[in-house]
Parts: sequence; structure tokens; C-alpha cells
Amino acid sequence: MFLKRVLPAAAVVLAAVAGIGYQTDMFSVHQVAGPKPIIGGTTGTYAPAARLTNDWYCTATLISPEWILTARHCVTTGAPYTELVSSPTTFSIGSTSDTGGIQATGTQITIHPSADLALVKLDHAVSSPVARLASANPALGASVSVYGWGSIVDDTTQNGQQSPVLKTATSTYQGPGVDVVGGSSLTLWAGNGAVAGGDSGGPAVANGVQVGVASTSNRSTTSNYTSVATYRSWITQVSGV
Repeated sequence: MFLKRVLPAAAVVLAAVAGIGYQTDMFSVHQVAGPKPIIGGTTGTYAPAARLTNDWYCTATLISPEWILTARHCVTTGAPYTELVSSPTTFSIGSTSDTGGIQATGTQITIHPSADLALVKLDHAVSSPVARLASANPALGASVSVYGWGSIVDDTTQNGQQSPVLKTATSTYQGPGVDVVGGSSLTLWAGNGAVAGGDSGGPAVANGVQVGVASTSNRSTTSNYTSVATYRSWITQVSGV
């Protein structure tokens, strides 16, 4: 997840970037704890979901034919998550399997300076369904579906334990929180499954729109998803979406 050091500007663009990485504890999973894949949950279907397929693993979302939305910590090295990864950023898009989908590579990465969000421009337009993005946070107590290819076990590294298929779980919105870099987040209470390593950057969806991007989890009861609505204008500024 990485290349040059990012400056703390409102939006920092690094062109011709061929990197995005995932460390073995990525998904800020140093803050997570719980039992199965999404750890629990069920096999899921969410057409805009994308999977970062480098030596590390993260989940992401296709928000337009040429733009991916994911977590800042998925495309940078360790805290404070400002230095971009140096290896190519390759995504598999439009398949629920970890072996299928349309392949596309990132050519430009823009990270938010104060929230756990990143936008990646692809090397070609992808013909696949795109996510609808929220303009407001969900109501307190709302049911929220989370998606990802995260770890199927609860251990300290979760390395090599990611699910071979897209998983989903139902959560409940508990109120505002803070993501791994101090940005505004949605705190979700786990229902039938908990997110873990590899679910980072994945979508939280309420009433058909993406309301959050996976940032932290305790792999058991709670997770924090960076609020899409709070940073909606930044997403538009960078990607035009």
C-alpha cells in the first residue's frame, strides 16, 4: 500500500503509483478480537465489491468505472499511514470469488489527510456495477450490512486466513465514532458476524447505499467504518463521483 510520503494537504494525489499494501495486522486489526470469516456471517453478494489482490489483502468498492474507494491504511505503510506502498495495486472486481473478476491496476492514489479513506484511479474503465454513496449517515439503530474477504480465524496475524468468497454480516449503527487515523466514523455493533483482517476498506451498506468504509474492529462486538457522508465532498472533489 505505498510509494511516496503524503503531505497533509486537503487532498494529496500521487500519480503513476503502482503500490498498495496490506500488513498482516492491517484492518487495524491490532484493535480486533472474535471467532469465524467475516468471522461468522454468511456468503454475500454485493456487485460493486472489489478485492485488493497484492501480497496483502483488503476489500474495496468500485464507485465509478475508473475509481475505487478503500481505506487509507490499505494503501500506506504503518502508522501514521502517510507513506504509500511501493508494489503495484491490483484489484479484482465484480466477482464473489477470490479467483475471479475483472482485473485492474491503480495508476493514481489519493489519500484523505485526516480520515481513513483512499481513492484509487484505475488503468482502464471497468464495466461492472458501481456503489451508490450516502449523503447522510444512517439513523441510530439502523441495520447495516458489511462485506469483505476478511480472515476466517481469530488469531494474532490472520495471515493467509482470508475467506475465498465474499462474506457479509449484519450490524447495527450505534452512533458516531473515530477511525484509525482520527477521522469521523460510524460505530457498528456486530450482529451475526464480525469483520477482521482483510475486511479493511470494505463497504458498510444501509438501504442500498454505501455509508462507511471499514477501518477498525475488535473482531467480536464492534467496528468503526469511516463515514462516507462526512467526506462525500472530498470524494467528489477527487474522483468527480
